[in-house]
Amino acid sequence: MSEIRLVPMEKIGFDFIEGPHLPQGCDEHYLRNQQALRPVSDYRPLAAREIEVLVRNGNTCDNWANLLVTDHFCPDHVHACDFRGLVRIGRLEPVFLEYHELRLAAGLYNSQIISCDFGDNVAIHNVNYLANYIVGHQTILLNINEMQTSNHAKFGNGIVKEGEPESVRIWLDLWNETGTRGVLPFDGMIAADAMLWCKYRGHGPLMEHFKAITQRSFDPRRGFYGTIGSETVIKDCRIIKDVKIGDHAYVKGANKLKNLTVNSSREEPSQIGEGCELVNGIMGYGCKIFYGVKAVRFVTGRNCQVKYGARLINSYMGDNSTVSCCEILNNLIFPAHEQHHNNSFLCSAMTLGQSNIAAGATIGSNHNSRTNDGELMAGRGFWPGLCTSLKHNSRFASFTLLSKAAYPAELDVRLPFSLVSNDEAHNRLLVMPGYWFLYNMYALARNAWKFHDRDRRVHKEQHIEFDYLAPDTVEEMFAGLELLERWVGRASLRQTGEQSCDDAAARAEGRRLLAADSAEVDTLEVLGEQVENTRRKTVILKARQAWGEYRKMIVYYGVKTVMAWLEADPSRTFEATVRRLAAPRVARWVNMGGQLVTEADLDALIGRMPGLGDWNQIHAEYDRLWDRYGEDKTRHALASLLDIEAMAAGDLSAARWRVLLDRAVAIQNEIADRTYQSRAKDYQSHFRTMHFTTPEEMKAVVGTVDDNSFVKQVRREAEAFAARAAALKSAVS
Repeated sequence: MSEIRLVPMEKIGFDFIEGPHLPQGCDEHYLRNQQALRPVSDYRPLAAREIEVLVRNGNTCDNWANLLVTDHFCPDHVHACDFRGLVRIGRLEPVFLEYHELRLAAGLYNSQIISCDFGDNVAIHNVNYLANYIVGHQTILLNINEMQTSNHAKFGNGIVKEGEPESVRIWLDLWNETGTRGVLPFDGMIAADAMLWCKYRGHGPLMEHFKAITQRSFDPRRGFYGTIGSETVIKDCRIIKDVKIGDHAYVKGANKLKNLTVNSSREEPSQIGEGCELVNGIMGYGCKIFYGVKAVRFVTGRNCQVKYGARLINSYMGDNSTVSCCEILNNLIFPAHEQHHNNSFLCSAMTLGQSNIAAGATIGSNHNSRTNDGELMAGRGFWPGLCTSLKHNSRFASFTLLSKAAYPAELDVRLPFSLVSNDEAHNRLLVMPGYWFLYNMYALARNAWKFHDRDRRVHKEQHIEFDYLAPDTVEEMFAGLELLERWVGRASLRQTGEQSCDDAAARAEGRRLLAADSAEVDTLEVLGEQVENTRRKTVILKARQAWGEYRKMIVYYGVKTVMAWLEADPSRTFEATVRRLAAPRVARWVNMGGQLVTEADLDALIGRMPGLGDWNQIHAEYDRLWDRYGEDKTRHALASLLDIEAMAAGDLSAARWRVLLDRAVAIQNEIADRTYQSRAKDYQSHFRTMHFTTPEEMKAVVGTVDDNSFVKQVRREAEAFAARAAALKSAVS
């Protein structure tokens, strides 16, 4: 049966809101007038002379009385247009608009226009069909096939309009392909919102509250027009339907844009480029999506880039993320994610930020040939290497680096800053905790700097902790210390013939050996427990060194965080800080979209949420927790320092503090040295140098390690850290 209807010509441009949805006493333009660029009283009918000029210029109109203009209207700048319904045109002057060497006369040319409002000095050229849009000031629309808004447009938000069935509501199926963790997209959603909605499914009333406030956040009435912001450029596009675009956006060559909100502003302009097809989504401010991207049911945070044919489906992508060429399905991605390769695949994962997916990485929920409801969770700094294949369910501690391998079973890696390898030759899994500290300090230090440097957001709604030493990673190191002690103890007792012992006895034995820095540990076969879902061995490499590195980095974290607290306010003294902040260590922290909060604070917030009427109030609660975070982090750092040193707060005298400052300076210098050493390998390896005939050629092409800007920066930071520590030492009695 054909869906094409025959409708009388005089109906074109009218009855945008159908009878049942039109309030009594209102006309079909009542919502449009609320959205209008200027008061309706500013418009006037055309003068007879103006109609004459318009007709002479080849324009047609079903009723010239429905074409309204302002006093600064020049009919000479309207040619070959067909007007239907109520059309209102702002100021038109003898000017042209220029954008990137594109110059177009202000006015309306060769276009069919149905029930639209135009701001001042717009340039509308060759738009075959333009219906029910409000176009801002000094905006360019050029060579567009179809651009229209339906009376039930939702602009990407997961709501239903009056009279619509629940079945039309758009959900994002995050972190799970089955939709059991679905969330409703909405304009203004940040990673923290998606995380709470996606993760805390056991709180039924909370889930219903989130759905209710999302529905309430947007007007369910039918009849809102699509809007195009001021000084926006849209050119050479095919289909744009039910799309809301902000100021200063640039859209060129898109194939299809449907049911979208594209946030953009002068400070944070957004772009959509050639060949893109975007459906059912929300774009954050300052985003760039171009070169053949296919995105369906998605939300991007601020300052994101999606490019070069990437596929983004049923996913949330956090602020400052960049993906190219890859396929991303059913994911919740926290800020600062990078994925740049055509043959990388990420499915059903929650990555907690600062992650990087390499070429050939295949991370999908159904690769163990079971059902499609598997999931993966990876802490901050997740780096699966080239051609990595993982099974779901899997979980990884922060800053886990996976070497190239097809891992045969599910993994639960609880040791942070680890290198994980699949030793196929000996049929075993290898885990080297503390690898980043020992052998890859350049990458670790540079990434922490890089994430700050690339954070170009003007308005930072999503709060983000970028430091690799923070409460979440430090608590993982504390947990890692316990695991290493237990596993080393079991290895030692196993060597003496004791086949079974309780956890307490094993941990005591392991701690004794590790605290003595005994070389005996290096001779043991230390086996991890419940790391891989197989019967083969998981061998822990360099357990002794890792135990020492974890402890060293906890000391460094504690001292440098307390230092920053003291320096932030000259009135703060060391003694008063200890009295104020000394408290038992809070061990449970949650990464809430990039913002770290204590589990207790989050539980309390969740308890208060049913009393919060909208998402803005919830975001205000996030802000309140972030305002406290500096103090909470410092309190945790002080407690961590006391625990790792086995001290009570009363034992932390001024003399002991000076000793700890010296130790932190030594660790900072060691970080600088290791940064240099890990980078120097790139200049010393035979395989790095073999293409260069002379040292001069190599220097001209790759420079020298001593010239590396980041290496020099880290060295300067070490010198500055030492000076800061010296100043604080002199400040304590």
